Amino acid sequence: MSMIERMQHQLESARGFTNRILGDFKKPEDWVAQVCNQSNHALWFIGHMATTDNFFISLLAPEKSVNNDHYQELFGLGSTPSPDLATYPPIEEVRAYMDERRATLLEILASLTDDDLAKKTPSGTPDFLADYGQVFETAIWHEGLHSGQLTMVRRSLGHLPAMTPPNQDAKSSV
Repeated sequence: MSMIERMQHQLESARGFTNRILGDFKKPEDWVAQVCNQSNHALWFIGHMATTDNFFISLLAPEKSVNNDHYQELFGLGSTPSPDLATYPPIEEVRAYMDERRATLLEILASLTDDDLAKKTPSGTPDFLADYGQVFETAIWHEGLHSGQLTMVRRSLGHLPAMTPPNQDAKSSV
C-alpha cells in the first residue's frame, strides 16, 4: 500500500468515525450542547473541521480554497464556541461545507504521488506543516483529537460508547 493510499484510508476512517458519532446529534439543541462552559460542541466541531481542511487546501492548492471569513471567525483557531444556536449558520449548511472541504482535500491527495508528499509547503506555513505529507498527517490526528472531545459531548447526552471492546458489556467500557 502506498503512502497516499494509507493517508487516504486514515482520512476516510477518521471521517467515518466522526460521521457515526454525529449521527447521534438529532435535536438542534444537541448540536450546541457543551460538557462545560466554552467547551467544544458538535456544531463548532463540524465548522472547525471544515475551516481546518480549507486551510490545508490553501497550502496545497490555493485555487481550490474558499474565502469564508465568517466561518473563520466562528470556527477557526482561537474561536470560542457559543451555546446559542442562533450564532451559527444552519447545521445542514455547515455540515455540507465540512463534507465538501474534505472531499476536496481527498481529491488533492488522490492527484499526488508518494514523492509529492516531500514537497515543501509555502513560505510562512507553520513549521509543523513543513511538507505536503505533514499536512495530511496533521489532518488525520487533528480530527482524532477533536472527535475525542465530541465523544464526550455525545456521552453527556446519554449515549452509550460509540465503540466497545469485543466480549465486553458497553456499560463497562470507557
